[in-house]
Amino acid sequence: MPTLTVPGAELHYESAGRASAPALLLVPAGVATLRMWDEQLDALAEHHFVARFDPRGFGGTTHDESVPFSNHADAIAVLDHLAVAEATVIGASRGGRITLDTALAHPDRVRGVVTVGSEPGGFPDLPLTDEEQRRFDEIEAIDPAIDAALQMRLEAELWAVGPLRDAAAVDQGFVRRARELNAPNAAHASDDGTVLPLDPPAYERLGDLRVPALVAVGEYDLSVELAAYDHLLAHLPDATGVRFADTAHLPSVERPEEFTRVLLDWLERHGL
Repeated sequence: MPTLTVPGAELHYESAGRASAPALLLVPAGVATLRMWDEQLDALAEHHFVARFDPRGFGGTTHDESVPFSNHADAIAVLDHLAVAEATVIGASRGGRITLDTALAHPDRVRGVVTVGSEPGGFPDLPLTDEEQRRFDEIEAIDPAIDAALQMRLEAELWAVGPLRDAAAVDQGFVRRARELNAPNAAHASDDGTVLPLDPPAYERLGDLRVPALVAVGEYDLSVELAAYDHLLAHLPDATGVRFADTAHLPSVERPEEFTRVLLDWLERHGL
């Protein structure tokens, strides 16, 4: 398992494709690891150099919780390690927030941005629906020191299925896959660490992002993510929006072929 040593951490990363091809950097959701991009990897690597990594507190990355860090600096460290001068950064959920921060903090290194069910850093705390609040209360009532695996399973099911769909009506193979993707994060359930946020936050600076952006969301995602989708489309200067029908927070996993087709079409259209 390749790792990159940075101050306070060993970042787990992988790469595929020709080093001379246009580069993509993939960042996973907070309920997954870099494995969430497995279904896209072959198609993307055919004409791109594809790098992906687990941020601190997730997957195969390990870190010293006493060392403050910024996720966007880690993203640039991965690109530097792989000798990538510039890349299109693609992130799901929490990963999308990291990609926006990376693009704003290092505009000379980013050619395009893709977010999937993501809120920009600094997005206001909006009220949850009653059902969303009930589900989060159920998850937060579990002590990770006692049953982190159960906490990860319930978290994965909430985000993968969404608050409005009947879990029994969703493809069970996909639900199992969502559980598997979040399961390794149980080992990090008590990880804290100090994240140094982008200042000012991305929420206040979206108009400064001058590269093409693809903003995606699942039809049945949580209410805050749906609101953030509308906000990103309204405030990013060059944004294309797409809503994936019959999906929630993980459309790239639930509808991998459709998601890959949309992504490749957008990349080709913008010469990325």
